[in-house]
Amino acid sequence: MNIKISNDKLTASINTMGAELFSLQDSKGREYMWEGNPEFWGKHSPVLFPIVGTLKNNSYSYKGKNYTMSRHGFARDNKFTVVEKNDNSVTFGLKANDETLKVYPFDFELHITYKINSAELSVSYTIINHGEQIMPFSIGAHPAFALPGSFEDYSLEFEKDEELVSTPLENDLLSDREVKVPRQNAVVSLSYDLFKNDALIFKTLQSKSITINKMGIPFIKVNYKDFPHLGIWTKVNAPFICIEPWHGYSDRLDSKVDLPDKEGIINLASGAVQNFIFNIEILS
Repeated sequence: MNIKISNDKLTASINTMGAELFSLQDSKGREYMWEGNPEFWGKHSPVLFPIVGTLKNNSYSYKGKNYTMSRHGFARDNKFTVVEKNDNSVTFGLKANDETLKVYPFDFELHITYKINSAELSVSYTIINHGEQIMPFSIGAHPAFALPGSFEDYSLEFEKDEELVSTPLENDLLSDREVKVPRQNAVVSLSYDLFKNDALIFKTLQSKSITINKMGIPFIKVNYKDFPHLGIWTKVNAPFICIEPWHGYSDRLDSKVDLPDKEGIINLASGAVQNFIFNIEILS
């Protein structure tokens, strides 16, 4: 089922399957989200929970038991319920169930709220640990923005002029190498060559926002102050760019730790609640 929220400037459409944002249009009908053409990538903006990225051997251990979980976790493949809705906001919910407990033995509750305010869409995540044990998890966003025209006409402008050091992937896992991303001051010119070895993954960044420019003119800004890590990705020859705020990332090639000790993991106490938010701001 598709749910729409809107005001006089924006309309957002979200599917209850995965609570996935699939359309964001302005009052003139301009579409800002990737269409989801499966020739390149059949998603739009999947929710990454309770892991971000790939586990080594697609498995993890917890208290001496091994569990299997596919890349980016299961939230994106589950149907959410509509918890609350009004004209410009909607909250979706997902709770632990018999199927999730087979791969993730924790009594979680995940709420995702989409809210439009003026020309901005905020996406907030609330994670609740209803269990009696500490709950390890990661959370991340994966919005894909449409880039009509030539990909090389676009650039990414980071909030701060800083050295951009990406950790390359090898077989979907983090390598022990580092690569400096070429930039001019705080601006990275987009080319498919940047993504020939998959995503750019930044484990540390001072910048807490990125602006997508077309021919030097800003048109989308993503603010992610609650997220310490960031992925940027596209498929070669695909007309979109993903700006992905993360709390967590893939296992390293040499990872051998239990889930609570995984790099980037959050260990949520029994009965605790944690909130994260990022914003998509339409500039033109």
